[in-house]
Amino acid sequence: MSDVIINVPCVPLRGSVVLPEMVVHVDLDRKKSIQAVQEALVHDEMVFMVAQRDKEVAEPEQKDLYDIGMLVRIRQAIRLPKEILRVQVASVSRAHLYRFDNSGDACHAEVAEIEEHQEEIQDSAVEIAMYRTLTDLFKSYGQLSHKISPDLIKQVLGTLNIFHLANQIAIHLPMSFEKRQELLEADSFHEKYVLLSTLMTSEVEISKIQAELQEQVRARIDKNQREYVLREQIKLIREELGEDNLESEIEKIKEQANALKASDEIKDKIIHEAERLRNTVGNSSESGVIRGYVETLLALPWDKMSRDNRDLKKARKILEADHYGLEKVKERILEYLAVRLLTKKGDAPILCLVGPPGTGKTSIARSVARALNKKFVRLSLGGVRDEAEIRGHRRTYIGAMPGRIAEGLRQAGVKNPLMLLDEIDKTSGDYRGAISSSLLEVLDPEENNRFSDHYVELPIDLSEVLFIATANDMQEIPRPLLDRMELIEISSYTENEKVHIAREHLIPKQIKTNGLKKKQLKITDDAIEDIIAKHTREAGVRALERKIGQICRKTALKIQEKDLSQITVTADNLEKYIGRGRYMINPANEQPEIGIVRGLAWTSVGGDTLEVEVNIMPGKGEFRLTGQLGDVMKESASTGISYIRSIAEQYDIRPEFFKEHDFHVHIPEGAVPKDGPSAGITMATAILSAVIRRPVRADFAMTGEITLRGRVLPVGGLKEKLLAAKKAEIKTVLVPEKNEPEIREIDKEITEGMKIVYVREMQEVLEKALV
Repeated sequence: MSDVIINVPCVPLRGSVVLPEMVVHVDLDRKKSIQAVQEALVHDEMVFMVAQRDKEVAEPEQKDLYDIGMLVRIRQAIRLPKEILRVQVASVSRAHLYRFDNSGDACHAEVAEIEEHQEEIQDSAVEIAMYRTLTDLFKSYGQLSHKISPDLIKQVLGTLNIFHLANQIAIHLPMSFEKRQELLEADSFHEKYVLLSTLMTSEVEISKIQAELQEQVRARIDKNQREYVLREQIKLIREELGEDNLESEIEKIKEQANALKASDEIKDKIIHEAERLRNTVGNSSESGVIRGYVETLLALPWDKMSRDNRDLKKARKILEADHYGLEKVKERILEYLAVRLLTKKGDAPILCLVGPPGTGKTSIARSVARALNKKFVRLSLGGVRDEAEIRGHRRTYIGAMPGRIAEGLRQAGVKNPLMLLDEIDKTSGDYRGAISSSLLEVLDPEENNRFSDHYVELPIDLSEVLFIATANDMQEIPRPLLDRMELIEISSYTENEKVHIAREHLIPKQIKTNGLKKKQLKITDDAIEDIIAKHTREAGVRALERKIGQICRKTALKIQEKDLSQITVTADNLEKYIGRGRYMINPANEQPEIGIVRGLAWTSVGGDTLEVEVNIMPGKGEFRLTGQLGDVMKESASTGISYIRSIAEQYDIRPEFFKEHDFHVHIPEGAVPKDGPSAGITMATAILSAVIRRPVRADFAMTGEITLRGRVLPVGGLKEKLLAAKKAEIKTVLVPEKNEPEIREIDKEITEGMKIVYVREMQEVLEKALV
């Protein structure tokens, strides 16, 4: 290395290195680099070019540069658009960087030249071996990689001096700038030789592997292309001859038809369609329709049946384990199973479970299927409008398919599944036909053994199917359809039943769903009762299950965050998990009041109590009703006031009284629509109380329809109404005498602690209710 240190303009390079004997073009865009070149052009055209360690650094300092760079002479400088300067430089000698200064307009460096001298190789045989190794490796690399032109390979291999050869190979060999920098920093020829030969050996091996992989890919592509061409040729030959694999397909269909467990009529139909398929060569659309039809016929379970469970005790055990309550449904299913055991056949009942949402209608159907060991198929009929959904589309239509009944049988794979017709009261109809009319044939035991599906075109036997329908409102089911089903009413759950259901079913289910263990969460009975009373208002248990799920999620969060082993939820800390209660029970009035009577109402989510309020004011005899009352309820109010006017003399009411006063009947919670005749006696009692100024007993509630002659007619929904009365702490309930049989069937748990008074005439109501 020279002892002379010189100060020259400096150009830091990003991602490139100038090697000995190299002539190269460099594009410069940094202002200080361009200024350095311009200074060099003014003086001796010498510039020091050194590579940056990190090419992303915009303003490099000395620590960002390598110690070894190249002194170069500028041969040419051309200005390009966007303030870029392209310079052609030729390397002069390597140099060592001692100091770098970028404080001025241009970068400068203090460097010392590294004196280059060709060291003598002691053994000529070693030199020849090294020369041959470099030439062979470079030649192999060039031939395998195709990155270097043959002319350039020939030119480089024509270099006889081993030192020049090494420099030329380093210049033309593609490599990263870090590898180039290693070559530039090599102090001895032996070190440079080892680096070059190692790099070329590695590149040759990589090129060989790439070539092998490319050859494999090419061979595979050639094979696929060859197979494609051959297939196309075979296809053309078969088309010319009018033959393809149709014959084998037809034979296969015939074999499947003969092996099918079905009547001869069905087998003949399938074979006939297969013969039709033979005559549709070239007509792909018609052949596609026939194939789809044949596949459907082959997939239907014509005479294939599953073995029903014949163990009565096992069936009862499954039903009891899956559901709490619902005794009528369980008893009816066990009766059916008992008849089957005695007669070896027995017609499958067609049941319709009617009740409020969330009372377990759909889930009990699944449980019945499990108890009887039947396949379960659920058909959701809510919102279905097209008759073709049940009977299927005729095959003349594009995209025709079988109806839901036939499709359900195909899914089940047997002819005796349990088929759930969910939400049968939500069906409707339009110009395409009424769904309920289509279901008449399905649900008629006398007709459904030859059910006709428009797509299948063959009679389907539904007599072995156990149909269970569900509905929320019986009034929405058409009468002819209702007549074909055996109704089982599923009423609201009592509070005690809900506690049992929560403890035995809902809590274990939600604990499992939310990844908890049984011992990690305990919900006390008083907490469950609080959830039922203050956080849910429903006939079923869906909202209750959601609230329990919410508690489980909060528990999971606390266990994960605070590493707790067990959490106990009580009535005292329940608010932390599900917030404050949304519902309050309206208790019975403390004192008897004039013109206010407590009535009982049935809603889709259970029973409720409502107060009828009557005010009488001086006026012209107007009669006003408020509280979003329906037509039936308004008529009941009119009937009530007509009855009061007819008995006015008994209570010393002047005839002019009704002309000189206005009557206003209001039922609170005005945003909630109300209808039905069951508030008739309640409104009549409230009107008379207001007229004669006599208060009504506070702990009384009543329900019943009134006639013009004062008779009290029976009403429905008594279980739900009595539940509501019990929650409101009502002591005495007046109900129509004709409802006595229904009251007797209600659990003692509901009527316990409450006096049920049966009334036949309105006069009895007034005598008992008025103070």
